[in-house]
This record gives sequence, structure tokens and C-alpha cells, in this order.
Amino acid sequence: MTINKALVFGLMAATMAISTAPTKAYADSCWHHNGSIMRLEASGNQRWFRYEEPREVLQRAGVMPGTLLFDGKNRNGRFTGYSRVFSKYCIGHPTEYAVSGWVKQNPLRVVIQGTREVYNRCVPTGRKTTDRLVFTYAYKC
Repeated sequence: MTINKALVFGLMAATMAISTAPTKAYADSCWHHNGSIMRLEASGNQRWFRYEEPREVLQRAGVMPGTLLFDGKNRNGRFTGYSRVFSKYCIGHPTEYAVSGWVKQNPLRVVIQGTREVYNRCVPTGRKTTDRLVFTYAYKC
């Protein structure tokens, strides 16, 4: 019986990738979110998502590495807390609103959502919108 070396190597590489894939939302890990790289930090049940590499449009709104986006708790895979919306018209005054959601698998991601008021150049409009934030695991920071 002849063993195809390329096939064996491919199976070994796939097995290693599966065995090293994360199965939970690790603290001090980096995540993709809406064109930015985020850092997940943890202490006990407390969780924070901070911008590690904010996308350019957010930088113009005053967001820089370390800026807090989510502040909350993780209880058995359910994230609850507060998220923020940033605007170039309201630099230094993000809109904060309640969010909640779950840690999901395959791919590993955190999906949270909440309803917030819509602003027009820092002025409330009286309208509401629902935001859905998706954080997909990228790598261990």
C-alpha cells in the first residue's frame, strides 16, 4: 500500500489546526469587528472589548487604541452590558446603550445587540435603531 505524503501532511495540518482552535472567548485575545481589531479583556465575569486597531473612520471620530466599546459581564456564555456609538460630530461624547447576546461557535464569535436612540450631529432625533455587533475571534494577542 502506497501512502500519499501530501495527503498525510494535509491531514496532520488539519488535525493540528482543529486541536488548537479556541473553544471559548479567551481573555486577552484579538477579534475582528466591523473593520477594526478589538481586544477582549476579562477579570472574573467582567468583560471589556477595546479597540486595538480602530478603522480609519472611527479614528476621525476620536477612537484610538484602548478606547472602550463594550463594558459588561459574561455569565455562562451570555454577554450583557453597555456598548457605545462614536461620531465625528460628538468627539469625546459617545452614545451608550444596553446590549446583550451570546458566545457562538464555529466560527467562535460574540454576537450582541441593543436598541439605541438615533442622533443627528449630537442632537437626539426621537427615533430608535437596533444595533447588532459581531466580534469574530482572530488570534491570541
